[in-house]
Order: sequence, then C-alpha cells, then structure tokens
Amino acid sequence: MSKPLAGAFPVLPTPFRDDGQIDTADFLSIIDFVLESGVDGVVYPGVASEVDTLTPEERQSQVRLLAQRIDGRIPIIIGASDPDPEMAARHIALGAEIGAAAAMVIAPFSLGNNIEAQTTYFKAVAAGAGVPIMLQNQPKPIGAGLLPEEVAAIANAVPEIRYVKEETAPCGQNLTRIKAAANGSIDAIFGGAGGRYVTDELARGAAGTMPAAELADIHAQMIHAWHSGDVATTRRLYNVSLPLLNFQAIFRMHMTKEVLRRRGVIKNTFVRGKGPKFDEGDHAELALLLAEADLPYSNHKPV
Repeated sequence: MSKPLAGAFPVLPTPFRDDGQIDTADFLSIIDFVLESGVDGVVYPGVASEVDTLTPEERQSQVRLLAQRIDGRIPIIIGASDPDPEMAARHIALGAEIGAAAAMVIAPFSLGNNIEAQTTYFKAVAAGAGVPIMLQNQPKPIGAGLLPEEVAAIANAVPEIRYVKEETAPCGQNLTRIKAAANGSIDAIFGGAGGRYVTDELARGAAGTMPAAELADIHAQMIHAWHSGDVATTRRLYNVSLPLLNFQAIFRMHMTKEVLRRRGVIKNTFVRGKGPKFDEGDHAELALLLAEADLPYSNHKPV
C-alpha cells in the first residue's frame, strides 16, 4: 500500500491571455515554479483554477499538459467535481489515465445535507474509479457545506473515499470532528480555505494544506518545518503569509495572478471568472504586503 498523501498541494491557476485564451507558456511556468518551490504535489483543476470557465476540451488538454510537465516527479490530484456523477466519473477516468494519485470531488450544493443523496452520488462517482477519492467539503453556495459528522458518514459508506479536504468554518474544529467520527476510515484530511487556518489545522492532525499557488514556496517551507518538528518556523512563516492570504480572500484569482506576475512567474493576469478587481489603491497595498513579506524565489523567469 502506498504512503498516504501529505504536505503542501497548491491548486494551480489557469493563466489566460488578454483575449481570454489559455496561455500555455504561463501554465508551464507556474508548474515549474511550484516544482522549484518544493511542493509535495499539485491539484488541478479546482475552484482556484477557474474550472467553471473551462471547456471540456480545455480541461482535458490542460490536465494532459500538466501530467507531461510533472512527469511523475510529484503526485497530481485531479479536480473531478461535477454535479452530474457521470461527468465526474469521466474526469476521474482521465485522472486514472494520467496516473493521478487521487481525484477531488466537491459534495454538490444541489444535494445539500441530504446524506442519503450525497452517499448515492459518491457511490456512483467512485464506481470503478481506479484512483482514491477526496471528498471536498466546500461552504455553500459552491459546495454543500456538510457538517463534520455528515462528511464522516459519507466517507464511512463509500470505501473509495480515502481523503477529505475540509474548508467550512471553523475549519480546525471541523477537522477534529471529522477525524473522530470517521474513526480511521479515511487516510488523511487536508485543510483548504486558502491556507488561512493552516497552523490550527496542522495542530489538529491535518496531513497538509491545499491553498492557491502564489505562495507555494512559503507553504511548502511551512509544512515541511512542521513535520520536522520546527513549529517556530511554521508559525513565523504563517505570520508572514497571513496578510497576503487575507488580501487573497477578497480578490481570489486576481490576487493570485497578480502576485505570480510580480514574482516573475507569469506575464498575463486576465481572469475569466467573476469577482472584484484591483484599483490603484489595491495595487499599492499589495506592493507593500509583498515588500514586507520579502518573498524568496522572486527571480523565477517565465519560459
């Protein structure tokens, strides 16, 4: 049996040119950046990838390009969410084809807290999956916002669910409750929510975190320090990153892409998805936050 997944697993963004088309060179540069940052694996496509704006063809092409570039060096968790279990199963099949280590599936908002319906959905999704399933518990209205005991009940009923990504507040408490209710039926629980609660999650036994990718190096160092017993370094890096993560909570993909641009990773910052954009004051505040953080790896150059 392979070792359970653990560590820093950033969710990669999808870079677009100003005309809205995918920028392949920027995507390859993001992959190289996270590899250089020492991450333990990657997640794609997810909410932070603007997955809801990708066509099926784009989604498949990007996943194949990612697998080719990673070339087995670190695990890939494929984002396979879809309210239609048949479509989710197709995404999982692609994950199996490219050798993904797991497939992450959001508990659908449309099924709410109906545990029988959610269990039926995940059984359909997992049938013949070929890769372990990660249940992603997203807050409403993106996901179902399941209670911890509901997450555990679904996982207990569907053996193919080996992992959970918990993102509903209070994340730390919910992680503790899932662990208790699952009673050993899952291999690991990851935190999400942008990494804003990562120290509490780690203290409660989280295997790692799955934030956005603009601070991949910080998150990798943070998790590795924790697992080596260097809690002081983890907390110092957490304090460095938190102001930026609070900014990211508002601007989401706009902030992720702008930071990656300023760090020399990508050239284009176009966002297909909805959400607030920067004004001049926001650009000025971000510049100050980045200067105060004094981020490493800023000399990475796009391909």
